[in-house]
Amino acid sequence: MAALPLTLPLAQTVNAAEADEGYEAAVANIWRPMNTTITEPVSERIADQLLLKRELVRYATLAASSHNTQCWKFKIAANGIVILPDLSRRCPAVDPDNHHLFVSLGAATENLQQAALANGLQAEVNFDADATQAIEIALMPTKAMASPLFKAIPDRQCTRAEYDGKPLSREELNLLELAGTGDGVHILLHTERQAMENILGYVVAGNSAQMHDAAFMAELKSWIRFSSSDAIRTGDGLYSTTSGNLSVPKWLGSPLFNLLFNEKTENDKYAKQIRSSAGVAIFVSDANDKAHWLEVGRCYERFALQATALGIRSAFLNQAVEVTQVRQQFANHLNIDESAGAGRIDLVVRFGRGKLMPKSLRRPVEAVLV
Repeated sequence: MAALPLTLPLAQTVNAAEADEGYEAAVANIWRPMNTTITEPVSERIADQLLLKRELVRYATLAASSHNTQCWKFKIAANGIVILPDLSRRCPAVDPDNHHLFVSLGAATENLQQAALANGLQAEVNFDADATQAIEIALMPTKAMASPLFKAIPDRQCTRAEYDGKPLSREELNLLELAGTGDGVHILLHTERQAMENILGYVVAGNSAQMHDAAFMAELKSWIRFSSSDAIRTGDGLYSTTSGNLSVPKWLGSPLFNLLFNEKTENDKYAKQIRSSAGVAIFVSDANDKAHWLEVGRCYERFALQATALGIRSAFLNQAVEVTQVRQQFANHLNIDESAGAGRIDLVVRFGRGKLMPKSLRRPVEAVLV
């Protein structure tokens, strides 16, 4: 979102400072590391312990989701946890086939599995793609292992800012590629400047198309939280400060959005962001179906967690794959066959080192349990 050049009255500035303190407190509570008293001792672990399962659900909700819609529901079962799609939170304009929704469920699944293993529980995942579309996760006692990916969960974020432009080492790139590869999913890492400029062209084409799509713009605006009070009240959406903009009341933010959020400023922003990145990762699946979308989400989340563990930031650039015509052109450019469901370019993610941005919020566990 474009920067908002305005000066607020003193009273509003004071109120904003108080609101920011409330937002920071909410962030600290939601993103707190998992309670260490739950992770030990392994020998005394009870697989159906309610408190532990609620903590696993909380860690699952720290995963990325499209527009931070948190399009998931969780059911605590006797032998595990079930993740269900929350279709009331789907985004039909940007995600008409629910691709991003199932990618988001995959990301939550990966977080849950990483957290379960750190707590001495092996998570076995079964996905019913045809009937209930439920992700059933059975939990069984095993030796606890707190991986670097698990430890990175409270620190991961989509960092929507410019990076420092410095290249990564070959070892770091290899770790990212390994983390982002899965069953029927592979990752293409582009670090050469000309290749990244080519990708920028498709990002700009997709963004321009979306900016002229009234339904897309209305949907995006509905998920933007202009003030910290709105962000805290809903616990979801895209809070303006997480992308470097001011926190302002909705009555002011809404018209400013209409005035300042435009094709040129957004395309210029993406150009600066890509050119400041160390590289761009493209996630490609072997088949265009829900099972592969779910796996893409797991691969992405591992990639993002591995990046976080290495001190590397990342953020989505999915405009290039969200507009069907642009995605087809992008696929042809990459020599990827998307015909008849043969495969799909799923995600585009830039990465590099840079400063952290404010974190987004999540709804409380009670709000996502069924």
